[in-house]
Amino acid sequence: MAGIQKAFIAASAFEATMPEEEVSDTERRFWFIVSIVLIFAGVGFYGFWGMTFNTWNLFETRSLGAYAVTVVLLGFGIVGALLTRKKP
Repeated sequence: MAGIQKAFIAASAFEATMPEEEVSDTERRFWFIVSIVLIFAGVGFYGFWGMTFNTWNLFETRSLGAYAVTVVLLGFGIVGALLTRKKP
């Protein structure tokens, strides 16, 4: 039991738990562009929905689905852009 605890405590808190694979710049750039497209799609969808149905009120229940789609698009876009940036 002491050996297991010692191994667990010896791992640094900042040490990666999963091995990191090197990704080519082309692949990283491709996924970064996809993430940026998702961000623009989210903003564009929100603008299109607001202009088409003339509703910008976040608390209206009839527009809840549009806001859910916007949040998902923006969320995946922002997280994807953060994950695909170059590491220092």
